[in-house]
Amino acid sequence: MIERFPERRDEGQNVDIRGAAKDVVRRMGIDQAVRQANTGEVGTRFVTAEGRPAASFPVSAPGGADGPTAELEILRGELSRILIERTQEQTEYRFTSQIAGVTDHGDHVTTVLDDGSVLDSDVVIVAEGLRSRSRRFVSAAEVNDLGMYFAYATIPRRDDDDLWWNWQHVTRRRGVHLRPDNVGSTRAMLTFISDVRGLEDLEPADQIAILRKTFADVGGAAPRILRELEAGAPMYFSVAGQVHVSSWSKGRIGLLGDSAFCNATFGGAGTSLALVGGYILAGELAATSDHAAALVSYQRKMKPFVGAAPVVRPGVLRIANPRNRIGISTVRAAARAATSPAGKALAAVISRATNTAGQRVTLPEYPEP
Repeated sequence: MIERFPERRDEGQNVDIRGAAKDVVRRMGIDQAVRQANTGEVGTRFVTAEGRPAASFPVSAPGGADGPTAELEILRGELSRILIERTQEQTEYRFTSQIAGVTDHGDHVTTVLDDGSVLDSDVVIVAEGLRSRSRRFVSAAEVNDLGMYFAYATIPRRDDDDLWWNWQHVTRRRGVHLRPDNVGSTRAMLTFISDVRGLEDLEPADQIAILRKTFADVGGAAPRILRELEAGAPMYFSVAGQVHVSSWSKGRIGLLGDSAFCNATFGGAGTSLALVGGYILAGELAATSDHAAALVSYQRKMKPFVGAAPVVRPGVLRIANPRNRIGISTVRAAARAATSPAGKALAAVISRATNTAGQRVTLPEYPEP
């Protein structure tokens, strides 16, 4: 495992494990560990600037259809810890390393690292993010920038922080979010939609300056988050995007996760798709000595899961993040209707129909290697 960061990364925000990915973590034997590391989030709540609830979506009961808050919510760093703890005896982790070049010789692959060392292997899998640097060894791809920026921060927990994902809608398509975690802090987000591109490439000090200006007139939790950012709170700044790659492999070199099939850098599908993809990839590689054919088969069997994932469109983002107060009132009214008895009954019917249609996309069965 090649990783350019100097150590395992503890930071990161909530990720969801949904749908078939729940079955994957059970088959991996990490279901109990994931549940023990759950963030404790009890649901999603739209709130006013004064902190009053405007609409609430409690987390579904175990086994039910997931809403905005999934049954399995875990911090990215906690999931990374669980995976590494259970693989470190069989896996060599090389931190502070980057891939400089890859050559497929037909019967093996040679990988050159930035420190000059050379590795020979049967396959190379690029399991990177939306803006993968190593994807070039398989295929060129254009990232579809959706224009929605996210500033993720980890801030000190206060006594009045609760276990809800509190989402404060703000005019001009802005949002302020507070979420609980299981390690004694609070996860915060500042979001906004802009026609300006490239803000994710600026220096952190410049990004904080943009956030300060963008949220200067916003009350609620925004001043608290800005104070913590200026005091040095850990922050990750990104823009939502999508990528579609026609071929996920080239000979013995393959793509996995967001580098292959990112439908958006948020929304709950990315981590689940990565887990399902890893399971199918492992099963196909174990089933044959023809590694190139296994990578092709992996894409064919994974495609239906990617196709079934929710589609995130710019128009939907703008509806969910209204421009004015009338739009915010409309979103809140629609949310309250959805949480009413009639709304829940309709949602149950839709969920049953969706689940019935989705039963055709089931995990392949593989013998244990």
